Amino acid sequence: MKAALKTVLAVFLLVCPMVAAARDRSVPYIPGTRFSDNAIEFPSGKGYGFDRFYKKLDTLMGISRCDLRILHVGGSHVQAGTWTQQLRRNLLSLRYGMDGGRGLVFPYSAAGTNTPMSYTSYSTGNWTFSRCLKPEDDHPLGVTGMSVSTSDPSATIMIDMVERNAREASPGFTFKTVDILGYSTGGAYPVVIMHRDTLVGRRDKASGLWHFDLPHFTDYVRVGVKGLPGELTITGLYLDKPAMGLSVSGAGVNGASTWSWTGCHDWARDIALLKPDLVIFSIGINDIQGTEFRQGGFISNYGKLVSMVRKASPGCAILFTTNNDSYRKGSPNPFTGECTDAFYQLARKWDAGVWNLYRIMGGEGSMQAWEAAGYAQGDRIHFRSEGYDVLGNLLFNAIMDGWRNSRHK
Repeated sequence: MKAALKTVLAVFLLVCPMVAAARDRSVPYIPGTRFSDNAIEFPSGKGYGFDRFYKKLDTLMGISRCDLRILHVGGSHVQAGTWTQQLRRNLLSLRYGMDGGRGLVFPYSAAGTNTPMSYTSYSTGNWTFSRCLKPEDDHPLGVTGMSVSTSDPSATIMIDMVERNAREASPGFTFKTVDILGYSTGGAYPVVIMHRDTLVGRRDKASGLWHFDLPHFTDYVRVGVKGLPGELTITGLYLDKPAMGLSVSGAGVNGASTWSWTGCHDWARDIALLKPDLVIFSIGINDIQGTEFRQGGFISNYGKLVSMVRKASPGCAILFTTNNDSYRKGSPNPFTGECTDAFYQLARKWDAGVWNLYRIMGGEGSMQAWEAAGYAQGDRIHFRSEGYDVLGNLLFNAIMDGWRNSRHK
């Protein structure tokens, strides 16, 4: 009896400080903000998958372990990586040992575009690049929305997990397995190069994945190509470790709209491989940059994506983040309100959550105040890195509030 009481007390003393720590992510004062409205809403009155998500988080916050996977999908807000990294940093700081692997990454350097700040990519040789803004039929895309292809025997890519501009609280990542998403023609296949060793992976032709078990933990990986002539196409890498825990992956493509993502034919296949417990959709800012906004098409496009997620990863929770306030031709974007309404319609249809960033940051015209305070860029569409940190803290606080509330049901 005494032993049981000691166990209960130990769990209580362990978990209670973590519940308090969920409120410790500070946000600055910015005129006009409505940070008091910072919460996840459920317009349908239901939150499909959220109870499951919070129970898994509860397990990780206690003394047990499980796999909890989050995927954040969007445009340039997500490709920049700072928003996702701040959310990742906050979640992993809740308890030592929660790291379940770095998750999904992409060799952006081979594509000639910016790499998220949380890691670095390098490339050698000749690579061709395709992305979902203008997908090519002969290069199907997946969950990253991008691909790089090569027929060059000297071509390599390298992913280094050392965070650029790292902070004291920045998590460090090592991994022991590498899964390469993609496909090949001819006899081409990828290899992992570690010092003087060249590793050949196991190929699952059904999933289009090469799996590599590394001889030791590492924080970088170098990939080459063998078996030429032919062409190797890489659509992403998944970096993992044997231990269970939390992983937060980002998939962002500069300029991508909902239409862009629906053209990724291997989306469902890749979602089945990642098995996310929560998908955070932040797609929409590029859907309202034209001269008109078609709400019906926007809702239809999102419906296709959500349907594929629910089919490929049953039980997955969906969270929509509305567009931030933004400017177009010197004035607040006239379509932001209509687009925000579309997110609520989607949430009601799919029993999903909504995080109303538009209202939280202050509504129409608020981007001007964020720019004046040093948190938004001069285009009044994108944020500065400090602004994305604020978004990461706000989203973290909203998720933690939902978790705490679930414990009192």
